[in-house]
Parts: sequence; C-alpha cells; structure tokens
Amino acid sequence: MKHKFEPTRIFVVEDDPMYQRMIKYVMEMNPDHEVHIFATGEECIQSLHMKPSIISLDYSLPDMTGDEVLKKIKTFDKEIAVIILSSQQDVSTAVKLLKEDAYDYITKDNETKERLLHTVDHIKNHNNLKKEVNTLRQELQTSFKVDKNIVGDSKAMQDVFVLLQKAAKTNITVSISGETGTGKEVIAKSIHYNSTRKKENFVAVNMSAIPKDLLESELFGYEKGAFTGANTRKRGMFEMANNGTLFLDEIGEMDISLQAKVLRALQEREIMRVGAEKPTPFDARVIVATHRNLTDEVSQGNFREDLYYRLLGLPIHLPPLRERGNDIIMLAQFFLNLFIKNNALTDIVFSKKAKSKMLSYAFPGNVRELKAVVELAAVLTNDDTIDDEDIRFNNPKKASNFLNNEMTFEEYKKTIVSYFLEKYENDIDIVAQKLDIGKSTIYRMLKNEKEVSV
Repeated sequence: MKHKFEPTRIFVVEDDPMYQRMIKYVMEMNPDHEVHIFATGEECIQSLHMKPSIISLDYSLPDMTGDEVLKKIKTFDKEIAVIILSSQQDVSTAVKLLKEDAYDYITKDNETKERLLHTVDHIKNHNNLKKEVNTLRQELQTSFKVDKNIVGDSKAMQDVFVLLQKAAKTNITVSISGETGTGKEVIAKSIHYNSTRKKENFVAVNMSAIPKDLLESELFGYEKGAFTGANTRKRGMFEMANNGTLFLDEIGEMDISLQAKVLRALQEREIMRVGAEKPTPFDARVIVATHRNLTDEVSQGNFREDLYYRLLGLPIHLPPLRERGNDIIMLAQFFLNLFIKNNALTDIVFSKKAKSKMLSYAFPGNVRELKAVVELAAVLTNDDTIDDEDIRFNNPKKASNFLNNEMTFEEYKKTIVSYFLEKYENDIDIVAQKLDIGKSTIYRMLKNEKEVSV
C-alpha cells in the first residue's frame, strides 16, 4: 500500500517583490516544498486554514507589525514554526520575538538565503522527529491495550483484568507481585498506556540490576562535581519519569540504606540530586513489582514497614503459569502468531500431542519460558504443524523425577543450585536467600565447575 505524499507547506509573507522571488526560488529548489506567497499579514492569517508547517515572516509589513502577525499565527496553531526576516539588526527586538515563540530571527543581508535554508532544514528534521515519536507512542498504546496484549481466560487472570482496569483509571500506586517471568512489566506498561499519562514517559528501573553504590545517583541524578567523574549534571529516573510513570522492578532488592530516601521522595514528591543543595519536585505515577513476599521481608527487617505501606497501593498478584490451566494454550498460540508475523512465516499450528505436552509441564520460568519454548518449536518444525517432539524444555528433569536420578549428595546440591540460578537468571543474591546458603558456597561451586570444564 502506497502512502499519500504530503509536501512541506511553506508560507512566505513578504511585501518586497525582490525578496518574494528570491525566497520562493530558494524554497522551490526542493521539490518537497509547496510555497505560497502573501504580501500582507492579513492575507497570511486568512489562509492559515491551509495548515502551513513553516512561515517566513517579514517583520515590517504594510498592514501590521511582525509581532502582531506572530501572535495571531501562534493563537491559531502554536506548532507552526515562524521565521522572522528583518532588515533591522536590533538585538532587543530579536530577543523579544524569540521569547514570543518565533523559531528564528534572520537579518536581511548577503547570508539570508543560506541561513533561511539551514533553518528550514532544521525545522523539518525536528518535525520529522516529533512525528516519529508520536507514531511510536501510538504504536505502544495500541500494543499495550489490555484486551490485545494480556491473554488469559482463567479466573485468576480475569481478576487481574478487573484490577488492571481500575488501576488505569486513577493515579494510585500499584504493587505487582508474582514469580519471575509472569509478566509484571507487561502489566505495568498496560496500566501506563491505558492511563491519562500514556503520552508521557514510561521509565523502568530494575533495582536488582544496578549496583547498590550506584543506585542512588541512577534514581535521583547528581549535580556536576558531586563526585569524581561527575562532569555534568545528570537527571535521575524520577525526573525522567516526570508527568509519566516510574516502574521500580524488583523493589524488594533495594538496599535498606536507600529505602529511607525513596520513602521521603514519595512522601514529599521531590528528590534530592546527589550533591544538590535544594530538592527538585517531580510528578510521576509509581508502579512497583517484586517476586518476593514483602510482608516476610518486613518481618525479617529487610524492608521498611513505612515504605511497604507507602508502596502497597493497589496490589495485583500475577498467578504462576502452572495455575492458569488452558491459558497456556492461549498464550502459546499468541506467541506463535506473533513469531509467524515478525518472521514472515506461513501459518503453523499445534498438534494435540504438542498441546498436551505443554499442559503437562510446570513451566518454572512461567510466561517467559513458554514464549522461548514456542519460538524454538516454530523453528524446529519441518512442516506447518508443531508436534510434541518439537516442544523442548530446558533440563525438565531438574524439575521432575528428581529423586529417581540416584545422584550423590554433592551432585544433588549442584543440581539444585543450578536449577535456581537458571530460574532467577543467575542472580546469586536471590538464590542464596531462597536456599538459605552463603553466596560463597555458590561462587565456590561455580568455580569448581569451571575448573572441571577447563
């Protein structure tokens, strides 16, 4: 399908015939430009319904001043870029017009043509970038429509849908819980892109992926000279999410020493950049997620109780995939259709045996694992049907018939640790806490395995 070509419409408001001809000639050198000439400000204003993108405006017109025309143009549509051309080299006039939202002020001299061309190109590039950003935002909003992106008919997921819709209608803080791989970030994005903040930024921060000594500056930003290497001021994630949504993933991994500063930021709606002397206000909707049981973390002294209640807001719990019944097949079909579309493949279907195999598996990696299994199966199949042999699980024996393997005690320990490392994406801190063992034990096991493999 061919898209209709839309030229850049340019108005030239100029009463000097010589400049009229010169500007028209220069602008029409680009075949993508559609140029219209007006000798008075009133003619230009009466033609604004034609929706020009750019207006070259002479400051001294016979019927009104450039200030008056500029104000009327901006009242009609503030997005129109207005370039003022003037024979005066009056700095105060130029500054005044730029403050009134003129895009540029160009004096009429030997360099007028080059400066005008350069400014027009700059405006077009800026407008194209804005269009791309708006297009991406619209695509994201479409992608994260609740009824399109979140799949499931199970009772547990229907309960999630009800809460998700309620969350999208307000600015209440949302706390999402669930095992790793259940789709917590997808839920967070769906809330954002169905809320009144959908045109603003969605900023995601994985608290477990940032070293704790860097997390404060990442969240709150820093001033120039705050520490060695801070050569410029940097905005933090709270500021970047201003007017939008800040998603704090794996909030349970946040170091206890930083929790008080996050609590203060949420209470006061302002942050203190590292090295700053005064706070900076922000307005961001906050959504948090964790695979941990935060009430247990509070009772164990790992998480502040006051911060817990500040973040609780509207709790949404995502059930593990093994508890969602036939949702497994619905999701598998969803991921298969997506893979077919993205890779321009012919239609592929699941056999009954393939579906039965997926339904009988526990999916410890949840939705994320299912997606990987389906994509691999689509690649492995030799025809248009995915059969049971195409459905392959990574080390399924680790999760089933474990005691029938008759291994040594050391081998059992290695298998258990390896399983949890895979499940929690090699996050040693999480695995050590889950198994109640020291991190040094895990490091030693990995070191020994490496030495054996070498």
